[in-house]
Amino acid sequence: MNAESDERTGESAADGDKSAQQGNATPDTPDSAAGDTEGAPLGSRAPEFIKARRTLHLSWQVGVFVVGLAVVGAGIVMLPLPGPGWLVIFAGMAIWATEFVWAQLVLRWTKRKVTEAAQRALDPKVRRRNIILTSIGLVIIGVLLGIYLWKFGLVMPWKIDE
Repeated sequence: MNAESDERTGESAADGDKSAQQGNATPDTPDSAAGDTEGAPLGSRAPEFIKARRTLHLSWQVGVFVVGLAVVGAGIVMLPLPGPGWLVIFAGMAIWATEFVWAQLVLRWTKRKVTEAAQRALDPKVRRRNIILTSIGLVIIGVLLGIYLWKFGLVMPWKIDE
């Protein structure tokens, strides 16, 4: 890599200066190489004709916020009730991420942490430990169930004499 060009993006130093002046430069952070959308520029993904008019863009952002809030609210309601609560919450965050930088950063952080957790879960030592702990738990439950059946027997609810 030399001073005249940036081999990662394929643009010359003059192009980089031009995009930095226009406000289109993405920060060169370690986060930007972690996933598919990591290198994507932060900010609004609204159509250009909407961004060109301030009041229209503001109303667009309010609409995106309200829709995202409704989806996140539905996800929160689904946490104790039947339904894919966390999935719906992340979908609401993805809706917010189409307009708001803070939501894009939260979504990137969440994706990074989920990927790290998945990689840790696939570690052979962790898998072996989880299998051993699960086996021990099943044995304990089996012993307790056996003791209960030995002490009280198997009585079906529809055969209980009053």
